[in-house]
Amino acid sequence: MPDERRYTDDEVAEIFEAASRPVVSRDEPADPASPTGLTLARLQDIGREVGIGPERIAEAAAALEMRRPPIPRRTDLGMPVSAAHVVDIPRPLTDREWSLVVADLRQTFGAWGHEGSQGETRMWWNNNLHAVVEPTNAGYRLRLGTLKADGFAMNRVGMVAIAMSVVAFVVGGSPDAIPGVLAIGSMGAGVFTYNALRLPRWARLREQQMQQVADRTLALLTSTPAPEPV
Repeated sequence: MPDERRYTDDEVAEIFEAASRPVVSRDEPADPASPTGLTLARLQDIGREVGIGPERIAEAAAALEMRRPPIPRRTDLGMPVSAAHVVDIPRPLTDREWSLVVADLRQTFGAWGHEGSQGETRMWWNNNLHAVVEPTNAGYRLRLGTLKADGFAMNRVGMVAIAMSVVAFVVGGSPDAIPGVLAIGSMGAGVFTYNALRLPRWARLREQQMQQVADRTLALLTSTPAPEPV
C-alpha cells in the first residue's frame, strides 16, 4: 500500500489559509507518527477542533495539489518586467462561472478589459495583462500573465541618457560642459533607480493578485459539482 500523502508545515499553513480565515497557526504540533508532515486525515481532525469542516480542508488540499511551481520572471537589466501564474483546474468553466471569473479579474486589477473565446479556450485581456482558460493534455488550466512594457522603455531612456553624458564628456572635455554632462548622467541614473525600486514591488503585487484570482477560481470549481452533460 503506498504511503499516504503528507503535507509540510508550509503546505499545512496554505491549506488552512485557503479553508478558513484567520489562518491556523504554523505552531500546531506535528503528527507524532510522522516528523516530516501531517496527513490529510490529521489535518481534518485539526480542522474539526477549530470548527472547519473536513470537506473544506479536502478542497483546500486539492487546490494545493493543482498549483504549479512559480514561473520565472522575465527581467531587463536585472529588473523584473513580467509576472505570471498558472494553475491546473479540474474541469472547464460554465458560462456563468466564466462570467464570475471575469468579474473577479476586473475588480482585482481595476480594468474592464475584453473577453473572447476560440474553441475550448476562453480569454480575457487588458493591454499586456491577460487570463486564459485552456485545455491541456491532462485537463484544463488557468494561465495569467502580464508584461511591464514601460519598464523596458524607461531602462532604454536611462541607458541613452548615460551614454549621451559619456559622449558629451569625451567630446566636449571643457569645464563648461561638466554641469550639463552631470545633469544628463544624473537623469539616467535617476531613471534606473526609479525602475529598480518600483518594478520588484509591481511584480510582487501582480503575482499576489494572480494567485488570489487562481485560488478563488479553484474554490468556485471545487465548491460546485460539474454540470451534467446535455
